[in-house]
Amino acid sequence: MEKQRCGWVSTDPLYQQYHDEVWGRPVFDGQQLFAKLCLDGQQAGLSWITILRKQANYESLFANFDPQIIATYDDSKVEELLQNPGIVRNRAKVNSIIQNARAYLKFTEQGNDFSEFLWSFVNGKPLVNQHVSLSDVPAQTAESEAMSKALKKLGFNFCGPTICYAFMQAVGMVNDHLVDCFCYAETNQS
Repeated sequence: MEKQRCGWVSTDPLYQQYHDEVWGRPVFDGQQLFAKLCLDGQQAGLSWITILRKQANYESLFANFDPQIIATYDDSKVEELLQNPGIVRNRAKVNSIIQNARAYLKFTEQGNDFSEFLWSFVNGKPLVNQHVSLSDVPAQTAESEAMSKALKKLGFNFCGPTICYAFMQAVGMVNDHLVDCFCYAETNQS
């Protein structure tokens, strides 16, 4: 019998693996959260599967999202990246990863913990929703609006409230697996 998954998941094996093993699983590592925030920003105006298919290319071209390395990228590096069809070739989006790396470094070099900061918007533990259908799932919440404002104040971009909410769902700050999805109970154990 086929596993019951959230309605947004297609039959694409990559999408199913992402849903089953990654989406909604709590992530607490600051650099992993930085990487995921950057990837979610690349999604703006696109479907997530587009970014998911390009994730390995992003990881390769952006030094596994090492902010120390990305922060050194200059205009010539941006031009080089924009020639690569393995990523979304949008100048603003490419520059956003560099800008976000610099904002991340500035924040952490002041002794701040990026994970602790992000998780503070949900009081340090996942918010568990009980959505029955996809139409019940919001595109943004008060928490994602607050996170967006705080990130922008720190110098991050491509982090509007909708992107922040997608990020919060993906890294398990919010459990938005539908109640009939087999992952719902599993992710509540986390």
